[in-house]
Amino acid sequence: MKSINDYPANIPPEYEEEEGQIKIFGFWIFLAAELVLFSCLFATYLVYLDRTASGPTGTEIFEYPGVIIQTFLLLTSSFTSSIGIFELRRKNKLRVLIWMGITLLLGISFLGMEIKEFATYIEEGVSISTSAFWSSFYILVGTHGAHVTFGIIWMSIVLIHFIRKGINPTTSRKLFVASLYWHFLDAVWIFVITGVYLIGGGINL
Repeated sequence: MKSINDYPANIPPEYEEEEGQIKIFGFWIFLAAELVLFSCLFATYLVYLDRTASGPTGTEIFEYPGVIIQTFLLLTSSFTSSIGIFELRRKNKLRVLIWMGITLLLGISFLGMEIKEFATYIEEGVSISTSAFWSSFYILVGTHGAHVTFGIIWMSIVLIHFIRKGINPTTSRKLFVASLYWHFLDAVWIFVITGVYLIGGGINL
């Protein structure tokens, strides 16, 4: 197997092998399927906006300060992930680990706040069975949270492999794909903020 230094410097390490290029393309197809999934969940949520069954509305329950902090954490994690990939292409292993480690910490903080948010709503008597509106809310936001959880576990495993093997086409491709997945989750969150908390919360844009 070729060393990372055997390839031209202008080729990103994740694209240096044909197998890596094919797998990255396949992952883009996977993300397209994920986009269809979230599109269906968003459509369902918007259909049930007014189906509160005489229960509380989003305007009455949503905690916007916490949501704003969550948004800051997740979008910042996307930025740190990008810096990590930049350092990967500069072949700086230590800085890759630092920036990807920060990305994980931000992601864990986001997830912790989301779990706390759900727990608060349930304590206030709003559960997945309260109404169609709240069912669609928990399913949509919960699905995104489940994906973030998977992303954290996945990136952690990739980083452990990266620490052991160093920078090579395989570890670079895995880290790049994990970063793509993370950016996708950040993009979906923008739609969650807009569709769920702003429109669903009765805030006029």
